[in-house]
Amino acid sequence: MQGLLLAGRYRLVESIGSGGMGRVWRAHDEVLHRAVAVKELTAALYVAESDLARLLARTHAEARAAARINHSAVVTIHDVLEHDSRPWIVMELVEGNSLADEVKEQGRLEPAEAARIGLWVLRALRAAHAAGVLHRDVKPGNVLLSPDRRVLLTDFGIAQVEGDTTITRTGEIVGSVDYLAPERVRGHDPGPSSDLWALGATLYTAVEGRSPFRRTSPIGTMQAVVDEEPAEAVNAGVLAPVLAALLRKDPAERPSAEQAEHMLAEAAEGRLPGGVQSYAPTVRTPYRGPERRTGTGTRVQTASVTPYPPESYGSVTAPPKRHRLRTFALVVALAATVGGGVAIALQHFGTGGLGGPGDPASSSDSTSGSSTRSADPKPSGKGGQGVPAGWERRDDPVGFSISLPKGWTRSVSIDKDGLQQVDFTPDNGKHLVRVAVDTDPDFSSSYKHMVNLDEKLAGRLRDYSQLLLKEELFRDQPGARWEYTWDARAQDPPHYFASPYHAIDVGYMKSDGTEYAVYESSPAGEWTATKKQFDVILRSFQEG
Repeated sequence: MQGLLLAGRYRLVESIGSGGMGRVWRAHDEVLHRAVAVKELTAALYVAESDLARLLARTHAEARAAARINHSAVVTIHDVLEHDSRPWIVMELVEGNSLADEVKEQGRLEPAEAARIGLWVLRALRAAHAAGVLHRDVKPGNVLLSPDRRVLLTDFGIAQVEGDTTITRTGEIVGSVDYLAPERVRGHDPGPSSDLWALGATLYTAVEGRSPFRRTSPIGTMQAVVDEEPAEAVNAGVLAPVLAALLRKDPAERPSAEQAEHMLAEAAEGRLPGGVQSYAPTVRTPYRGPERRTGTGTRVQTASVTPYPPESYGSVTAPPKRHRLRTFALVVALAATVGGGVAIALQHFGTGGLGGPGDPASSSDSTSGSSTRSADPKPSGKGGQGVPAGWERRDDPVGFSISLPKGWTRSVSIDKDGLQQVDFTPDNGKHLVRVAVDTDPDFSSSYKHMVNLDEKLAGRLRDYSQLLLKEELFRDQPGARWEYTWDARAQDPPHYFASPYHAIDVGYMKSDGTEYAVYESSPAGEWTATKKQFDVILRSFQEG
């Protein structure tokens, strides 16, 4: 693609960054004879045709959002165009590193310099908020540093313009999971304070060299965001109380943007900011979120996530070998408390944004740990005999085929250690089918894996009850079957799908060491029909 000429004007020179949604190119504007950056939306290659129009609308919204912000610390958008039926954004080229690059190269930044960078990012956010724009993805990879140390905030690709609620799916959480504010993890609508929280997490990363809430999985990270205080920032110096203020769990307890700007200005001068004593971390009572409306217009109040034991989180500095396959039950349980199966789009977890190669705490593999909503697998005639009326055979890109009722949507998560999980649902997770393929499992058998998960869930799910857990053969392969129920109602106000839930999980291990699993869950009151459906789905499952 190098050398491609776009719109008869912009010639691509070289790729300078990539992320979960796209790739950034250095390009030459052959009309004005200047260097520019061009963002290619590679996600458009994989979305279903029905979603393409929404992606195009989101891209144009990004350009409009950035164009509404008049500030020297915001990357300028020059043009938006379409090529190969995909959107491309032409913007100011910033030579230099991202903050993520800087931390990766240096280990960490001095507090005064981090405060100076944060001050400029905050000023950019204040300008954006004044224009009615929320950034929603502030992170080290989206903070750019020019050779003369100019600071710019980029990638408003998931920005939300005030009053515009038509582009993002109802219930979808967008953003990089390490820097999602607690209220966003719970499914509440974000506000300006959510951007400030992400700024606090970004500056913590800058001075400590690691993300404050990074755990060994996206779900563990979200749990930590909601329920844990960050480890003490031992290198933050005068910036420490500012971080504590910005990272308050309750958005109402965070400082205003004006207050935060004063604090950062003082810290940038090497002085301990005044007025921060009230923001010291304290033992927290559960935060009960504001009422929100579901996609059906129902008013609900979302509860905080039920805290899990600290030993379940693992270590940031020396993580143990992970037990990854069929974190199904844990994910479903968390979804129940977060908001009843909301579709969670974890934007390139463990990777940087489009402004640089990666987050300092992430792997260098730019595709690791991503979770995206991708193109639905195409219906196929392969193995299609005996497909019930109203169902279809679907060949999945992950490497399996399955029969499902027509119209179910698909999302996929890919872990760098070999785990791929694909979800299918007709109703945002209330009824869920999940298929997992793990090329590097942590257990020698699926039965041992299920025993381990069963022990963990017994202490984590309210009214958990194991109905069945046994070894069995699956098509002559050693496998296991696990069935259980739990009360999906959180301890606090009821969530969107308040109901006792029932789940079944069938897994098996192939001779080449690959582990497969097929899982389904639904409200317990509908289990008779769900079980019949699961039997058909399981019989239809084929590898490859």
